[in-house]
Amino acid sequence: MTTHDPATEAARRRTFAIISHPDAGKTTLTETLLLAGGAIRMAGAVRARGEQRRTRSDWMKIERERGISVSASVMTFERDEVVFNLLDTPGHEDFSEDTYRTLTAADSAVMVLDAAKGIEPQTLKLFEVCRLRDIPIITFINKMDREAQDPFALLDEVQQRLALDAAPLYWPAGSGQRFKGMLDLTRDEFLVFKRPEAGDPDFAAAERIAMAGNSVAAILAPDELAELRDTSELAREGLPAFDLEAFRGGSMTPVLFGSALRRFGVSELLDVLAGFAPAPRTQAATARGVEATIAPDTDEVTGFVFKIQANMDPKHRDRVAFFRVCSGRFRRGMTLKSSVGRAMNVHNPMMFMAQDREIADEAFPGDVIGIPNHGVLRVGDSLSETGQISFRGIPNFAPEILKRCRVADPLKQKHLRKALESLAEEGVTQLFKPVVGADLVVGAVGALQFDVLEERMRAEYGLEVMFEVSPFQAARWVSAAERSDLETFLERNKMQMAEDLDGAPVYLGKSAWEIGYVQDKNPAIRFASTKERLA
Repeated sequence: MTTHDPATEAARRRTFAIISHPDAGKTTLTETLLLAGGAIRMAGAVRARGEQRRTRSDWMKIERERGISVSASVMTFERDEVVFNLLDTPGHEDFSEDTYRTLTAADSAVMVLDAAKGIEPQTLKLFEVCRLRDIPIITFINKMDREAQDPFALLDEVQQRLALDAAPLYWPAGSGQRFKGMLDLTRDEFLVFKRPEAGDPDFAAAERIAMAGNSVAAILAPDELAELRDTSELAREGLPAFDLEAFRGGSMTPVLFGSALRRFGVSELLDVLAGFAPAPRTQAATARGVEATIAPDTDEVTGFVFKIQANMDPKHRDRVAFFRVCSGRFRRGMTLKSSVGRAMNVHNPMMFMAQDREIADEAFPGDVIGIPNHGVLRVGDSLSETGQISFRGIPNFAPEILKRCRVADPLKQKHLRKALESLAEEGVTQLFKPVVGADLVVGAVGALQFDVLEERMRAEYGLEVMFEVSPFQAARWVSAAERSDLETFLERNKMQMAEDLDGAPVYLGKSAWEIGYVQDKNPAIRFASTKERLA
């Protein structure tokens, strides 16, 4: 039901990210959402005993081998005339930067909690990112078919540790082997949990039974029914009632229970996203150098690049920019301009279904399209028809691990530099070029990023690389109000100075203590642990 009107089309879009601690079931939930939305017909569960599960959103080799998500994927599907743009984020903390960038493109988030473990450290970190960006959060308490914590304890933890009012929309009956389903607190209907069996359709809506009649007694034993009535009444009276304004404002989270693996509660999660999650929102920007807001119904096509991915298709050395449309009706073949004046004709924009893709003839606010390009676009670039719109930049974070990188074959030194630059432009790692010396310094937030870098260098560029201990342990971007102060500092400290990918000066410290010491000695110099690339 495409109307071609940007305001109408934006209103039926829900662009959301999924955040969780590793192993909470995020990738399984992603797959089950796609099943529920009719985007895929078959669960990619276990192929054979001992093989890792391979889902649609995990396509990189290292992801298949380790069973983790390390790159963000975008998946678009439609259900009941609502268009869902699902942004799957890395769960591993070593890839928190990639997650942050992805969350800049989301209007809401689904927080997945393991029912047995509650809030884990990485969940807390990702939640803080959502809070920084005022992103409304829906909580999905997963793995109820396994032994779980008391639901009151789980919701109390959400309220205490996240300072969020937790408003349950459903209430579970038992957990583990005793899990029978959940009560819809709004409609007073019981949703029957049934473990899928061989031959069952891949996705079927849960059976609903009115609590007012006697039918529920066929599902729940008398003591189970009494417990459900008592605990759900306590939940209704003692926990906050759902308030749409509080949810949209970021102070309340609606809570659902379920099992992504058993495909229970997922259809209800989609209903909550469709009914309550915000449509694409107004975005802060700069227009012709003046602070402005860009509403989805603005006629001009605008948007920003939040991710670059190279070699998604191993048969073609492609490079795709993930572009979030913020306003207007994008049409294939349009010319868009960056805020630094580069114009590009977008001939073959793509819509994504994980690694599958198809040509997008048009796109609307909230949609994410892929723009093939050869190094023209970078993370943080803004594009618009006039080239006069610039959205708030996406920051780089100071790396926590620094290593020297060398190539086994010295004749391939130029290839090494080019490959490292290309992967740094994607945001896989950061690259620093010391002012003195030829060894390139690679920076990352976590050790696993180096494993991904090594794997991709071998698979995509045919390079065997070695990482060696760097004399530096910390990096900070440096700037000053007066150009002369900065130049004096750079000259005095050139043995520890480097440039990042944009040519910005970076001070490489032997320790965090040393950086603090140098900062105290040079009050005219600003040392920054983040850097926004405005484009």
